[in-house]
Amino acid sequence: MHVIKVVGMSCAHCVSAVEAAVLKVDARARVEVDLQAGEVRIDSAEVDAPFRAAIEQAGYTVVD
Repeated sequence: MHVIKVVGMSCAHCVSAVEAAVLKVDARARVEVDLQAGEVRIDSAEVDAPFRAAIEQAGYTVVD
C-alpha cells in the first residue's frame, strides 16, 4: 500500500482526476483519495514513483 501526500485537492473533480492519473499507471490499482487528510492511498504492486509523477502531471503537488 502506498500513501502519497498531495497538496491542491479540494473537490470531487480533484478526486476523479487523481484516480484517473493513478489508474493510467496501473489499471488494477485500488485507489482511495482522502481530501481532508490530503492523502492518496494506492493498493498496487507497482513502485510509487510512477504514481507520484502521474499525480503531478495531473496538476497536483506531491509532498514527502
